[in-house]
Order: sequence, then structure tokens, then C-alpha cells
Amino acid sequence: MTELSECQRMPRQVNRALMLKWSWRELWQGQLWPVAVALSLIIACVFALSALVVRVEKVMVDQGRSMIAADLVFRSANPITPVLLEEAAQRDLTTTQQTRFGTMAFSDEAMQLVSVKSVDSDFPLRGELTLQTARSIQHHVFPGELWLAERLFDLLQVKPGDRLAIGDAELTVSGTIKQEPELSFNPFSQMPAVLIHADDLAKTGAIQPGSRVQYLTYFTGPEQQLSALQKAVTLAPGDRWISETSQGRTGDIIDKAQQYLSLTLILVIIMATATLVLTCSHYTATRRETVAMMKSLGARRRWLWQWLTGQLVMLFLLAAVAGISLGALLEYLLRLPLSGILPDPLPAMGVMPLIVSLLVALLVLIPGMGIALNRLVEAPAIAVIQPQVHWPVNRRSYSLLILPMAASLLWFGDNGLMWLTLAGLTVLMLVLALLGVAVVAALKRARWGPAMTLALSRISRSRLATGAQLAALTCSLMLLTVIWLLRSDLLSDWQQTLPANAPNVFALNISPEQQADYLAALDDHGVVRSDSYPVIRGRLTHINGGDLLASSTGQDNADGDEKDESLRRELNFTWRESLPVHNTLLEGAWGQESGVSVESGIAERLGITVGDQLIFTVNSQVFEATVTSLRQVEWRNMRPNFYFIFTPDLMASLPATWMISYRIEVDQAALVNQLGRDFPTVTLLDLRTMATRIQGIMQQVSLSLSVLAALGVASGLLLVMTLLRLSMAQRTQEIKLYRTLGASRKRITATVWGEYGMMALIAGSMAALGAELIVAALVKWGFELPVSGHPWVWLAVPLISLMLVAAIIRSMLQALLKPLKS
Repeated sequence: MTELSECQRMPRQVNRALMLKWSWRELWQGQLWPVAVALSLIIACVFALSALVVRVEKVMVDQGRSMIAADLVFRSANPITPVLLEEAAQRDLTTTQQTRFGTMAFSDEAMQLVSVKSVDSDFPLRGELTLQTARSIQHHVFPGELWLAERLFDLLQVKPGDRLAIGDAELTVSGTIKQEPELSFNPFSQMPAVLIHADDLAKTGAIQPGSRVQYLTYFTGPEQQLSALQKAVTLAPGDRWISETSQGRTGDIIDKAQQYLSLTLILVIIMATATLVLTCSHYTATRRETVAMMKSLGARRRWLWQWLTGQLVMLFLLAAVAGISLGALLEYLLRLPLSGILPDPLPAMGVMPLIVSLLVALLVLIPGMGIALNRLVEAPAIAVIQPQVHWPVNRRSYSLLILPMAASLLWFGDNGLMWLTLAGLTVLMLVLALLGVAVVAALKRARWGPAMTLALSRISRSRLATGAQLAALTCSLMLLTVIWLLRSDLLSDWQQTLPANAPNVFALNISPEQQADYLAALDDHGVVRSDSYPVIRGRLTHINGGDLLASSTGQDNADGDEKDESLRRELNFTWRESLPVHNTLLEGAWGQESGVSVESGIAERLGITVGDQLIFTVNSQVFEATVTSLRQVEWRNMRPNFYFIFTPDLMASLPATWMISYRIEVDQAALVNQLGRDFPTVTLLDLRTMATRIQGIMQQVSLSLSVLAALGVASGLLLVMTLLRLSMAQRTQEIKLYRTLGASRKRITATVWGEYGMMALIAGSMAALGAELIVAALVKWGFELPVSGHPWVWLAVPLISLMLVAAIIRSMLQALLKPLKS
């Protein structure tokens, strides 16, 4: 203690120098370096994960926005008002417009119903438009040009340079649309695309009063200004905002991926926090006698705080430098598996990962170390000769917990998924702690050998300590399991949504006379196809006598929600004798006469249940059907799906056309054009480009989530290893005392293996149970996916727990078996 005496006698400047020197020695030679390592790993993991999350989110958002050709799109059934454009100009947003309508295109040899898109020269604002001529490729449409979807050249029997009539305008075919940025999926409204310039729109004369026209305005600019624009505009009936998260199947994938990224980051921070708190507690436990000795030599509380604060500052600076450096390297290594799918150059990660990692470290370090150090400073001098003495805790130090709690409130806000996760973890930790204590107590009542009896006695010596230890070990195993299971469930859902062999072409408007020949043509070429479905359009008008048409046209429904949308338009009906193989029967029975099976989503929105009486109109004919069953439908699987499927006795006599979906492989590409020529009245929707791009996004997101999940699991394993090592370290003196008193190496070894093996099995089993419960809750209420079990978890998690325990025991057992030195 010569340093302490010198520090108290010397002038202030020399005192500070010696204190700094002593603090540095304490950092490296004392027990503070495990805290430095834990803090460095926290900063490294949070920095790497935050940086990768930022990059992956930007990539996913860019991909999503390239599919809507802008950052934000306003779609309306009415002409765009100048007010909207003025609002956008005031916020310095870049805009472009498109007018979209259906009309007939006429060549000298044929005619075809087409979807005309009238665009400005700066379209698109996002994504890539590829237009090909015989000599060059261009990416924008200019006045006087006419670009056709590739299929239209065969259907209209034209080539570049030929004249084509679009309404009243005659334009020269400029070339082929090779790629469009916009992707949409509605097999009942899509037609082959035609691109013209906005200057030529008036010449067509195709837009008349009563025409079905869509007016779209595209915006790009800062996120805050886009949000402000949305708030400033009042939506009228038929108006809608479209963003990357609201655009059908890609929006759903991106939205769920972003939820998973945020959740993984939170769980990694929780595990890192637990690791740091444990190392801090271990440090203060090892320095208690040192502080008591200082007090016995006259050190005052203020001086102790200066000494400890200096160590903390040095600790944080050292950990920040090491953590950021390690985090940058880790982020680079994490990107290597994604190098084939990430864009080059990568989106900039900005300073947010640096700020988040340092802020998280501070918010964890201040209460984690502050509470422990406050108790350490309060240690009485008598603890030098009575190490087991207890002293009152300064409860005011727990006010430091307000910092991370306030930060959580600001960060999570109204994010229900995060609060659901935290609440579930808190409740489960308490339940699992009590369950662990109960299991140990039950095991203790059984008859065991001497080694196992001693092991159970050691585990159950303190119920509070045992509960805390089991809860911490269980929680760490549970969190890493949750991260991996969520990743598996998300990827499984996406693979089922759009598998590699999903249909990529729809054929519509097949007449009854053509149906057999069309199916035969597909079968002759070995094309994988769905069943064929008759299609007829109609409306639902009454439920149990209630007039839906009257109730869906009021002012209260001007927001255009999904319920009213299904009532304000015609729906596509079909009939079948059997349940479609890609639908799941949820309630009721199939096949009753005068019956209808209803999709569960629209049934929930409209309050339809089995046994209800529904009235429909088809071609001015009114008929009634009884709801016989409810079905679950996966709308994203690229197969024919319907809200209402009737029994044949109700609709088979009505005139209808047929539809089918099938998959065209790369070597069958010519078949699509051949079918177009052989069956010119059949509408073909070629979705191969869209399906390929969606599957590309899914591959990119899947790999990203796998890499992030691996990092989360690694963080969880680090926490488990830290827990076990600290627990073993706390047993050191006790086990050495047993050895000194004559206990055999065999007996101590068997006791240690029994104690930690039992804890590993109990914690692993409870972690599997907790992970299944948390994942089921998150999947059902957070991600809104079907819940499924994971039987392999009940074997894998306890086994991993045992393997980690075995690794720790083998690395520390020899040192523990040495007797105390006299």
C-alpha cells in the first residue's frame, strides 16, 4: 500500500500522476481486464451488427424502392391536383408522373388489348428501365417513341419501324421493353405493357369521361420530407400511397426482415449487457478486500471515487478503441458471405453504428459498474479481517437504472414487437428462476450417490443465488435459441411463399372450347401446371339479409380500407368439387350443396361465419349460398386463389372463362410465344421477370438474416461461457478448501461434473421451453405467421449446454484441484 501513502502525501499534480500509474497497473494486473474485454466485445458486436443492419436495410429498401420506381408513389383514380405537386415542390422533392390505362392496339395484321403507360422523360426515379433497339439500349422514353413488351411483337405481328395505332394516334414502334422497374401482381388486370411519352398522351384520345385510368406521381427525396408530404395530403376515395413496405409480397418480405434485424440487435444488446454486468459484479467482489485495506489506512470515500473513476475512464477509452477496431473487422468478415449479392459500391453506413455502439456501452457501463462500485466503496474497513461481513446497500445507486430505461422508452417508442419481447423475457426469467429452484428441490429429495448429493447441496445452498444463476444461464441459452428459431421460421415462410418451382405464367380468358386443347399443349411439353379454374366476376351484396352495398358507400368508408374495397368492386368467383391442394380447410365441411367456401381473411373482416346466408349477383342474376367452410389462403404463392369458391350446382351453368398458372423453365421460353400464336384470344401474363427478381431479393435477405443470426448466436455463446467461467471462479476457494481438508480428486471432480452437468441439463431444458413460448408469441402476434413447433430444440439446446459446460470444466478443473497453499 505504499502507493496509497505516497498519493496522500504528495502535491496534487504528482498525486494525479501516481494515481494514473496505479490505475493503469490495476487495469492490466488486477481483475479489471475481464471487464475491459467484455466492454470491448459489446462495442465490437453492437458496432458490427449495427453497421451490417444499416447496410442491409439500405440495400433492402433500395431494392424495394426500385420495384416502385421511386421512394414514394401516389396513386389515384382522379387526375393529380396541382396542390400535391406544389406541396412536393415546397419540400424540394423530385417528381415525375405516369398515366396508365387500358386500350386496344392495332397493327395492319392484328389487334391486342394493352396497358399503356404514359411517362415523362425522367421516369423512372429509381430502378432501371431498359429499352432495346436493334443498335442500342436506352433508359428513358422520349416524345414520339413507342416501346412494346416483347410478347406484343408476336401478338401484333410487328417489328421495330412498323406503325401501330394506339387509340387515335399512330406511332412508330421504337423497340422492346427489356426490363421495367415497377413490379405488380394482379393476374386479373395485367395486360402487355406499352410505353409512350406524356407529350403523346393527348394524341391517343383514349382518355374519355368514364374511362378507367390510373394517375401516378413518383417522389424521391429525404425521408422526413416524404413523411411530411404524406401527412399534408388528405386522401380521397380511390387515392393511395405506395411505399416499398406496402407493395405486395416484396413489401411483406422487407417489413418482416426489418423487424427481425431490429429484434436481433436488441437481443444481442441484452446478452451483451448481461455479460458486462456479470463481469462487473465479479470485479467488485474480487476488489472488496483491497478497498477495505485502503479504508483501514485512511483512504476517504472521495479519494476512492477518484481512483475508481480514473480506472473507468481509462477502461472505456481503451475498450472504445479496441471495440471499434474489432467491430470494423468483424463487420467486414460478416459481409464476405454476402459479397455475391450486395451491390458495389455498398451503401454508406454513416456514423450511426459508432454512436449506437458507444452509447449502448455507456448506458450499460454506468449502471452496471456504478451500482457495483457504489457498494464496493461502502465496504467497511473491518472487511479486511472479516471478509464475510455484510453492510447495508445504498439504494440510491439503483437510480442509475433510469438511464437505460429512459433510453429504451425513446428507442422503442410504440414498437409493440420490442415491448412484447422485453415483457415476455422479464416474465419468463422470473418463472424460469422459480421453476429451476423447484426442480433442484425435487431432485434433492431423491436418493443419489455421495458426489451427486454434494453437488445438489451446493446448488441449493442459496435459493436466491440458485434462482439467479439458473435464470441467467437459461435466459442466455434461450435468447440465442430465439434468434435462430425466428430466422428459421421466417425463411421457411418465404420459401413456402415463393419456392424455386413456383408458377411464373398465368393464362386467362380461356374459353370452354379451348380449355382441353390448351391443357393438352402444356402437358405435351411437360409443363408443370396448376389445376384449371372457371372464373366469373360478381359481387357480394348481402350477409344474413344485411345490405352490404348500401353500408359500403357512406362517408365513414372514405378511407378505402380493405373491407370496403372488397365490397366496392367485382370479385372473381369460381366453383370446384374438391378443396384446392394449396388451400387449408380451417372450419366447416367441403362439398355440401348450395354452399360457398370463404377465405378466412375476408370472413374475419366482414364478420362471416359458417352457416351464414350470403347473396351474390353475377351478370344481374341473384343467387343465395350458405357458408359451408372457411379456408386459409396463401395469396403470395403464385397460384390461382379466390375469396369465394362455390359448389358446382350453383354456378356451373353460368358462362365463364378459365384460368391456369404454370411454370416455364429457361429452356421452354419459346413455348410462351408459341402459345400466344396458337391461342391468340388467351391472355398470357408472363411473370418470369417479377418472380426472378422477388426470388433474388429473398435470397439476399435470407443470407443477410443467416449471417446476423450467426452473430447473435455467437454473442449468446459468449454470454454462456462468461456465466460458466464466473461461476467456476466463484467456487475456486471452496473447492481448494475441500482439497486441503482431504477430499479426493475423484470426489471433487465427480461433484463438479454433477453440479454443472445438472445445471446445464436444467437450464437447457427450460431454455428450450422458454424459446418455444417466445418464438410462438413473436411469430403469431409480432410477425403474423402460422405457429409451428421445433422438436429438435428439446435435444439440441440441452446438448449444447452440456458441451459448453464440458469445455469450461476441462479448461479450469486442473487449477481448481490444487490445494490451498499454507
